[in-house]
Amino acid sequence: MFLSTLKNKFTHSAGSLFGLLLFCIALWAMFHALKGYHYQQIAQQVSLIPAQRLLLALALTIASYLLLTGYDYLALRYIHHPLHLTRIALASFIGNAFSHNLGFALLSGGSVRYRLYSSWGLSGFQITGIVAFCSATLWLGFFATAGAVFLLEPLAIPTRLHLPFDSLHRLGEALLFLTALYLGASFLRREPITLRGWEFTLPRPGLATSQLVLAILDWVVGGAVLYVLLPPDSPLAFPAFLATYLLAQIAGVTSQVPGGLGVFEAVIFLFLSPLLPPAALLGAMLAYRALYYFLPLGVAAILLGSLELMQRKEGMKRAARIVGEWLPLLTPQVIAFIVFVAGAILLFSGATPTVHWRLAWLRKLIPLSLLEISHLISSIVGVGLLLVARGLQRRLDGAYHLTLALLATGIVASLLKGIDYEEAITLSITFIVLLPCRHYFYRKTSLISQRFTPSWIAAITLVLTASVWIGVFSYQYVQYSQELWWRFTFSGDAPRFLRSAVGTLSVAFIFGLARLLRAAPPEPTLPSMQELQRAEKIIARSPNSNAHLALLGDKHLLFSDSGNSLIMYDIQDRTWVAMGDPIGPREEWMELLWRFREISNRHDGWTAFYQVVPESLPLYLDLGLTLLKLGEEARVDLAQFSLEGSDHKSQRNLVNRIEKDGYHFEVLPATKVPERLEQLRHVSDAWLEHKHTREKRFSVGHFDPDYIRRFPVAVVYKEADIVAFANLWTGADKEEYSIDLMRYVPDAPDGAMEYLFIKLMLHAKQENYRWFNLGMAPLSGLENRALAPLWNRLGSMVFLHGEHFYNFRGLRQYKMKFDPVWTPKYLASPGGFTLPRILTQIAALISGGLKGVVVK
Repeated sequence: MFLSTLKNKFTHSAGSLFGLLLFCIALWAMFHALKGYHYQQIAQQVSLIPAQRLLLALALTIASYLLLTGYDYLALRYIHHPLHLTRIALASFIGNAFSHNLGFALLSGGSVRYRLYSSWGLSGFQITGIVAFCSATLWLGFFATAGAVFLLEPLAIPTRLHLPFDSLHRLGEALLFLTALYLGASFLRREPITLRGWEFTLPRPGLATSQLVLAILDWVVGGAVLYVLLPPDSPLAFPAFLATYLLAQIAGVTSQVPGGLGVFEAVIFLFLSPLLPPAALLGAMLAYRALYYFLPLGVAAILLGSLELMQRKEGMKRAARIVGEWLPLLTPQVIAFIVFVAGAILLFSGATPTVHWRLAWLRKLIPLSLLEISHLISSIVGVGLLLVARGLQRRLDGAYHLTLALLATGIVASLLKGIDYEEAITLSITFIVLLPCRHYFYRKTSLISQRFTPSWIAAITLVLTASVWIGVFSYQYVQYSQELWWRFTFSGDAPRFLRSAVGTLSVAFIFGLARLLRAAPPEPTLPSMQELQRAEKIIARSPNSNAHLALLGDKHLLFSDSGNSLIMYDIQDRTWVAMGDPIGPREEWMELLWRFREISNRHDGWTAFYQVVPESLPLYLDLGLTLLKLGEEARVDLAQFSLEGSDHKSQRNLVNRIEKDGYHFEVLPATKVPERLEQLRHVSDAWLEHKHTREKRFSVGHFDPDYIRRFPVAVVYKEADIVAFANLWTGADKEEYSIDLMRYVPDAPDGAMEYLFIKLMLHAKQENYRWFNLGMAPLSGLENRALAPLWNRLGSMVFLHGEHFYNFRGLRQYKMKFDPVWTPKYLASPGGFTLPRILTQIAALISGGLKGVVVK
């Protein structure tokens, strides 16, 4: 497992490292392209962009995001799921605002869509279909637009790239061919297409044509946003510019750098710097970033913050009530990103010169030493915010308090280092947004213990690298000398940058070193006898009788820090599946669930929780998992159970008949079980042979002498011979009584197990237990309705027509004899395309391998 984990980690890290490498190359290329230009020249170019062009670019940005809403609208038509246009626009805007800025580094637009659409009743399969459709529409538009542009305006490839071709003409032909192939297939093919085991249907011709037109307009309008920001005297025609824009966008997307930052700009520079002044070109791209990327992101964040305030008021509107369902899940992610951006702003500010008139004011107000210290502190606060943002995403209370302290410090330092009121206002807004969100950050784990994924490490490194690049570019004309490090003057921006750069990189290095030197997490192992004894004490306090499955010894055990709670789990391929909810005090569940998910993520595993109850579902939604109804559990209210009355005549007759034939019932205490162990083994072996089956695992017990000895056993005798038995589980405070193994010999009388059930219920009632747990009826209670999730409809069909594979209906009807109360049971796991594999791996885990899934 270690080698497999190492291989998966390397594979996942490779993409982040490749993106970081491309970013560094892009910075190097831009530095050389801008060599000879001063920082103030670029800032001046931004200010020279006419106001009417900025307004036109803003209008085109709005139009582009409206066109992106059409992607989701068509996707919902494709999956035949009606949804109000307001919801579609909300999901599309927020999802695209985040995905444009973040790419795959911190939070994807697909995950935002999943949060929103799942709260509005869409299943994981449907949401996956939406995301796939939107992605297909995006690429279809690129193929068509780029194909036409590359064909009509063949872009000349710079000779310094040393590529085997000098034009994109052939690429344009290939892209148009792929576009025509897609449209032709939508007209001609009606049968589903199977690709690597997945089956999907192409859109109908009308829908495919709408996809194409909408996506082409989106790419053209997106390119026009940057085009109108270029200098008015630009000699570049729009079609030629669009070819460069499309090439730069794809380079940014494939680099996996958030928003294609740096990579997009480098490609634009490579092709357009011979035609336009580099300073003007960079000024236009800075304005483009602000309008098309950062402004929509800010609006999305403000929208979420406003809705957060609305949901606290009585009599709020229906929309706010809907948002209240998913906002608590999304808020920590959004806040983490905002704090990350705030840290980047502080670092970038520390790397650029201070405005002269502000320095003149500060010279009169504060001593030089305070300004120097404030500049260094501001940069250290910046790198601190980058690091604690990960803790906020993981909901750590320590990260919350530390972030507030860093923001407050950053506000003061920003004002003292250069009257940077813009930064102070940004940090103040972030502080105010974070202040009422304390309840989202409840985990007590140490920040240093949190795992930083390759994407997070790459994102932090990217910001640090960019801040150093900005500083080197801003002060490229300053003559470096040894004395420069120790020059302290009000006009000494370059020395302050050098000192702050060393300070921030030192903080990042020390933090990384501390993480490298921490103890490696232990590999999961089966529990020792001492751990089983610890688990037994916890289980004895649990009202849930299924908790005794932890004593089988075939599952790994994860204990809480207090030792009062545990999770039992097992691993099948990549699936790390916990059996049921945590065992122990409920106030410890959330932290334990997070720890389990983090451990499985560390090993590149998929986290799953099997057979969880409705009361705990918000906890699993909080972990970002999707929910799947597995069936319903039957529990008999023992206070109401009786054999009296006409409704129970058949059960009375059954008991009387079996006892008249010489059979009798007895509950053996655990102390007497070893005496009968060989007889019990004989019954179990005979049952397995007669049923042509094998022992199941994980969610049910198996015959193991050490395990059986732990419990009382209910037996049915014929004289001195045992003909049927079941080992018994009891919940704390006499909340629940249940059975695990149920075995009987082939010649046992008809109704022997029902007789055993009835006698056990009467026995448990006499012992003042509240409930008798009959176990789960798989696929029971799933609705087969037109608007029900796909899994529910499929499961309902299997329940009704799957008798050849399993007696689903018969099992539920059998349990209905005892008038039980039915409680839904769920699977919490990642959704989308991973779900079938997770279900298969759980089935293999229970059945002792994939062979056991199809063979008894």
